[in-house]
Amino acid sequence: MATCCTSLPLGLLVLSLLCVATADVRVRGLRGYGLNGDAKSDPDPYVKVFCGYAFGGQTESIDENPNPTWHAAFSFPDGRPGDVLKLEVWERDKMYDDHLGTCTTTVQSGSHKISCSLARGRIEFHYELFSCLDSV
Repeated sequence: MATCCTSLPLGLLVLSLLCVATADVRVRGLRGYGLNGDAKSDPDPYVKVFCGYAFGGQTESIDENPNPTWHAAFSFPDGRPGDVLKLEVWERDKMYDDHLGTCTTTVQSGSHKISCSLARGRIEFHYELFSCLDSV
């Protein structure tokens, strides 16, 4: 009879190995505060969202609003604890978009509210990382 070198029941060990591939990072509730671009008018900001090496997409640009709320949500089905979650805040311009700042955080299990100071304002958002083991 073979024995395993862990105290976990074999079924739970197999489930935990399968669950590694089903972790999911979700980003939502993006809000900007005091964002400023060029001196001519209020900014038209948007956010690009990355997790690890994956680009999750970007929000819509909100016209002339230094304190925007974006209703977009982003999902990274291959996200893992330790991945870097990166949000880049940009201002849309006719010629070249202006980079207002970048927020980075290291992904951890559970649900988190993040607030970051940027070069030109501040951004807040929520993210969560859950796997199938969180429901076991």
